[in-house]
Order: sequence, then C-alpha cells, then structure tokens
Amino acid sequence: HVQLVESGGGSVQAGGSLRLSCEVSGITEGTNCIGWFRQVPGKEREGVAAIRRDGRTIYADSVKGRFTTIKDNRENTVYLQMNSLKPDDTAMYSCAADYVGVWDDFNSDFLYWGQGTQVTVS
Repeated sequence: HVQLVESGGGSVQAGGSLRLSCEVSGITEGTNCIGWFRQVPGKEREGVAAIRRDGRTIYADSVKGRFTTIKDNRENTVYLQMNSLKPDDTAMYSCAADYVGVWDDFNSDFLYWGQGTQVTVS
C-alpha cells in the first residue's frame, strides 16, 4: 500500500518561507521521481518542482531561484523549501511519486499522489 503524506503547509506573509515535506511509504525499491504540484480552485494543476532518482531536479520558471527540492533517502522524505513566497504561490500543494512511460517533465504520468497541504501567502 503506497502512501504519500504531505505536511508543512500554512499561512505566511509575503517574503516568508515554508518547508513542505512529502513522506513516502510502501514503495520498497524507492521512487524514480517525486514531483511537487500545486493547484488553485478553478485553475489547472501546475508542476512546481521534481527530483529524479539520480538527483536531477527541474523547476517551474515561476519558482526558480526561490524553491528547492531535496530528498532524504534515509527517511524516505522529500522536501520543498519555499523562500521569498509571493501571494501568487497560494495553492494546494501535492506531491506525486513514480512516473510510468517516458519522462516528460511535469507532464509525466505519475502513479501515486498525496492529499495535499494548503499554502496561503498574504
């Protein structure tokens, strides 16, 4: 039973920071990728960051230089450090694990999704 649990969301003032966590369980051989996505009601889901098994990362242009994703293999946890937050970063943030098929950045077909954690920037 694969489970992804996000935590660390909350309310913060513009310019502040938050660190989101995505704890992964139930994938015995480890994931090939963890992606971070966000969605605002009424808008399409947006890819934010992703880290692949070999450590390579990608970021959306809107967060480059402000967000960083890292993984802790010992804890099966991936983090999204978010600095210099803006009101436009307000969204429900979710992590996703393990893509199938061909890697296509944020359009990759991820198998497993967490429930999400809300981030509000005012």
